[in-house]
Amino acid sequence: MDISYGAILLSAVASMVIGSVWYGPLFGKRYMVALGMDQWTPEKKEAMKRTMMLSYAGQFVASLLMFFVLAWYTALSGHTGVLGGINNAFWVWIGFVVPLKLGDALWGGKMVLFWLGIGNMLLTLLAAGAIIGATVS
Repeated sequence: MDISYGAILLSAVASMVIGSVWYGPLFGKRYMVALGMDQWTPEKKEAMKRTMMLSYAGQFVASLLMFFVLAWYTALSGHTGVLGGINNAFWVWIGFVVPLKLGDALWGGKMVLFWLGIGNMLLTLLAAGAIIGATVS
């Protein structure tokens, strides 16, 4: 099993870019309203800004782990190449991400956060699947 660690790293970087666009110019205001962040005091906003880099770093490490597992799964499945990687990523998304996020929404979350979360994860996983699938043999 040959896994490209460069592809895993590139996938993690791509996930940060996708998330920045998704939760920034595309749906940032809607996301902030759903979380109640639009009602935060200036002090609370400043406190959050001080911890953002740590949050980004933690998310990056979590993404590396997720994409390592996706690469491992892709290699074991035998469905390689760009389309094989996308196919694997889609089924991981539909079988794991959607049910987990739906459970969060049903047990006290907000449906807008569900839709935003699964949309972001679909794009992220499809991009990672394409990158990883192209390099796994």
